[in-house]
Amino acid sequence: MATIRPTSLRNLSILLRKPRYHRANSTSSSVNQTEVNHFNALASTWWDPHGSSRLLHLMNPLRHDFIRSCLASQATPAPSHGLRYLDVGCGGGIFAESAARLQGTKSVTGIDPSREVLNVAKAHAKRDPLLQEEGRLQYLDKSIEQLPLPRTVEEQYDILSLFEVVEHVSHPSPFLKSCLPFVKPGGWLVLSTIARTWTSWLTTKVVAEDLARIVPRGTHDWGKYVNEEELRGWFAGKEGWGGARSMGVLYVPGLGWREVRGGEQWGNYFFGVRRDPD
Repeated sequence: MATIRPTSLRNLSILLRKPRYHRANSTSSSVNQTEVNHFNALASTWWDPHGSSRLLHLMNPLRHDFIRSCLASQATPAPSHGLRYLDVGCGGGIFAESAARLQGTKSVTGIDPSREVLNVAKAHAKRDPLLQEEGRLQYLDKSIEQLPLPRTVEEQYDILSLFEVVEHVSHPSPFLKSCLPFVKPGGWLVLSTIARTWTSWLTTKVVAEDLARIVPRGTHDWGKYVNEEELRGWFAGKEGWGGARSMGVLYVPGLGWREVRGGEQWGNYFFGVRRDPD
């Protein structure tokens, strides 16, 4: 992967090309070492609410709101307790910790290929005795491809989360395919990512990284953004998956993240899809 450079007028050329969804070329691992190195460098400030991960801290409540909306959309009530989470690309554990504290949670497993970031996650979790309960929260230094496939429904998960992950994967199609077996029948795969549009290029690259500097430079590669309709189309071709939902969100300085109707078409958004019950 080429070195990610600061946005400049020369980068406008990519916007003039026909957008492409990175597919094909299967790969044995979704891990991109350039991406891992970038986030390793940010590890020490992961839990600083005013640091490099500030926007992730502010977004976390909306993650839970979206999951609750997915569960509430089911024709049959979702379980109120005993939920198992698999947080793929968990980073320093912002979502994983918060999910592990929920009353209805049985266990949370967070996986990430960045050892430095996982060390930060593990150290922070030790501050909360609840998270030290056996089976409540565990972190594994693995990619999804390295995780053993579930052999029974009991080993599968009610919620598989991919928050701010897909846009850092070079080949999202095989990556998503690797995630599917881990979701139990009736469970949900939920994610957040960014649409590949002129607006997102302006807001996430030019403004957020280059001008306001509220996101470290090099965090995003606009060419890896995935449009909501691309995700819908991909899952529509997968038998046994349905009920796709999405929610657009926008960061408003001074107010935080807010839901924006239709925002999934041009910027940050949440997406969820359910595996058909048996």
